[in-house]
Amino acid sequence: MTFPNFRRAHPNVAIVGATGAVGVELIQCLEARDFPVSRLKLLASPRSAGKRLPFRGGWLTVDALDDSSFDEIDLAFFSAGSGTSKTYAPRAVAAGAVVVDNSSAFRADPDCPLVVPEVNPETLAGHRGIVSVPNCTAIIASVPMAPLARAFGLERVQMSTYQAASGAGAAAMEELRASTEAFLAGRAFQPTVLPHPYAFNLFSHNAEVDVDNGYNGEELKVIAECRRLLGEPDLRIGVTCVRVPVLRAHSIALTLEFAQPVSPDAVREVLARAPGVRVVDDRAGNHFPMPCEAQGQGDVLAGRIRHDLSDPSGRSISMFLAGDQLLKGAALNAVQIAERLFSGGTGARSPAAALAVAS
Repeated sequence: MTFPNFRRAHPNVAIVGATGAVGVELIQCLEARDFPVSRLKLLASPRSAGKRLPFRGGWLTVDALDDSSFDEIDLAFFSAGSGTSKTYAPRAVAAGAVVVDNSSAFRADPDCPLVVPEVNPETLAGHRGIVSVPNCTAIIASVPMAPLARAFGLERVQMSTYQAASGAGAAAMEELRASTEAFLAGRAFQPTVLPHPYAFNLFSHNAEVDVDNGYNGEELKVIAECRRLLGEPDLRIGVTCVRVPVLRAHSIALTLEFAQPVSPDAVREVLARAPGVRVVDDRAGNHFPMPCEAQGQGDVLAGRIRHDLSDPSGRSISMFLAGDQLLKGAALNAVQIAERLFSGGTGARSPAAALAVAS
């Protein structure tokens, strides 16, 4: 089954997982970007049914997800975990909806496009009803990497990530708040969402570690998905993923080795023209990308652009990135995919220009 477009000019839209951190951001993105919604249906687990969430000056009631939830739905955003997506996304497609899925359920499926609109929008043409939103870290890294790879040829990537609580969901964000309050008050706090103390601490990403190669699941996902997004299945990538006590917005220390010698000025010039990237690179003022400035807006901030002094060939550039995990790393990327599907256009407007969501 193929879906050249939606069935009506203003589609009926459903959000599965509407009460979660990404679900709430999806609602706000649809409103902020004036997506042409005819009817918005909010869906979640039975325990969340009956909650009311704001949209376009009114309030919408959350319904419990069931087999009839996708009747007359044209577009369904999924943000409720891979198990829910695996069960209900095919049912939504069978009912006639196009699914944009934020979970990991279909990311490794070669028949399901894995899409960042600024990076590989052409892959949308072959979708079969489901489009997958990549891992949030892979999105934030690939938006600046893709134009640089096209300009200079990319041979090797080394990155270390500094991942916020938002990547583990609303419960982890609340645990960071509560544990920080307890730490400052001198009270003991027992973590229940994450495996280690979070306040004033950092630790290796909490995904399961492969005991043979030493990489955790998050790192392996980032490697696989960056290769796929960039169309380079053999690209050499090394990743270390770390959870840091930041509420939202991931950061990445990134070193790229190119096929030719490259100057920092040439890199800045490419990134200054790249959609979805904002250069923040004030050496004199020591002002570079920070999570507090990345959150609540849609661009990936890129700065600290400099030669890697350990590479005398001049082919390696180091930089620092920050991007809002809940927006560009999840909800905004999903809505941008839907805009491409709906209009068939270029989606050329800047995310930051089109989006002003309070953090």
